[in-house]
Amino acid sequence: MTSLPISTILGLVGDLKDGDPAQKRFRDYLEKDVNDVGLLRDFINECLAQKGDQYNFAFQDLVIYLGKFLGLKHEYGRYRGTTNVPGHDGAWFTHDGFCVVIEVKKTDVYAIKIETLIGYIDRLISDRTIGSWDSTLGLYVVGKLEPELKQLENAIVAQKRTNQLRIISAEALMSLAEIANEFDVSHNDVVAILKPAMPLIDPTIDLLTRVVQTPEEVTVTTTETPEIRDTTSEYDTQSWITPVKGSDEETAEESIKRLVGEERIYAFGERTPGRTSIKVGDNICFYAAAGIGVVGHAVIASKPEKKFHKKVKDPEKYPWVFTLKDVKLYLDSPTVIDATLRANLDAFKDKKVVGRWAWFVQATHKITARDFALLTRSQ
Repeated sequence: MTSLPISTILGLVGDLKDGDPAQKRFRDYLEKDVNDVGLLRDFINECLAQKGDQYNFAFQDLVIYLGKFLGLKHEYGRYRGTTNVPGHDGAWFTHDGFCVVIEVKKTDVYAIKIETLIGYIDRLISDRTIGSWDSTLGLYVVGKLEPELKQLENAIVAQKRTNQLRIISAEALMSLAEIANEFDVSHNDVVAILKPAMPLIDPTIDLLTRVVQTPEEVTVTTTETPEIRDTTSEYDTQSWITPVKGSDEETAEESIKRLVGEERIYAFGERTPGRTSIKVGDNICFYAAAGIGVVGHAVIASKPEKKFHKKVKDPEKYPWVFTLKDVKLYLDSPTVIDATLRANLDAFKDKKVVGRWAWFVQATHKITARDFALLTRSQ
């Protein structure tokens, strides 16, 4: 089963504008027909890859709608604020009246000033729409982690708002929604996760994602063809996919360009799955997280060696370095892992194509030679 892409859906509902019937049609469609986090992930990734108000507004509504999968009551906001109406993007409400006021930022084109969100919340409290700051959290949901976000994080700390304002990427928020739907994560657990000790929530979600990975998913992500799965010898060529995340210093694409494209190296952590199994001659492709897609591939030219490399940022976390050859990057035209492509991948045989699929790109693992060819467009 596949779903219509968000571009087709937006074309059917019309131009999204505040108070316009198209806005209601789109939100009604979400409420009635989108009942799976995996489908939301597809829609959000597509919006992040496209430009223009139509996709910006859709992204905002999709983020607010994610609250449903966190066990929270959700309330849509306005696409654009007016003098008389607060311009917050939406809100989530817990069973006991705690409120999360949301500011959605798809890109970092415009500087984010924390005074804006603080002003929205102050106005809502003044109008008695919500309670006090003691029962309110301001949450920035950003399209992806980028270096510019460090300024926002620093501003939250400098103005001593760490108990009132938080930041989370759309990728981490989708992972949290998947965890909440698939595992024994309660309504109160979700709220507790959204209120960590520091402004950035992503490290907490990354930890949860690793912890709750089930044996079934590990089996799925490491499944190979029979002749490779159980009888791999030093002469067999294996194929791998590895995810690359952005940081507050560089985006995932910049990291891949610098390490893979320029230095012809890559590095794994102590607990990276498959680290001890990769070997010279294996193929590896690089998935830029936040829904961007596969943006390059290479052949492994050396076994991982534990050593310091000056080009690897955070070498204590990623000490196992190996060299690459035959590198090919396509940063401007990534292979998006959408429902159509997943329907053709061996990894999704007998699995839901439209459903929770983040397991495929959350950790390094083996894939079939055929899947590697499809992901790297070399077939």
